[in-house]
Amino acid sequence: MADLATEFAIGIGATSKTVDRLEKQGWAVRQPNPSDRRSSLLALTDDGLQLVDAAEGTFTERLAELTADALKASAMTAAAQALSELRSVLERDQIGTPTG
Repeated sequence: MADLATEFAIGIGATSKTVDRLEKQGWAVRQPNPSDRRSSLLALTDDGLQLVDAAEGTFTERLAELTADALKASAMTAAAQALSELRSVLERDQIGTPTG
């Protein structure tokens, strides 16, 4: 849960509640961590994987529709690079990461 909280820059409590909801929907399951009995690992169920695949397809299609006229390929590449560099700086400086 701590890894997810860090990745999404939210608190551990919020992460745990969200995972509870994912489990209740049947989209994810907690599994014991074989290398650390105090923690658990999260795995997507088959239904969860299907949902992620569908969401990714929808997101990709919609993003392409929204950016097709606004950005040409070279501008899209430049924007992606700038966002990647921004994320690296924010992560390096721990800006936006949860404190607890």
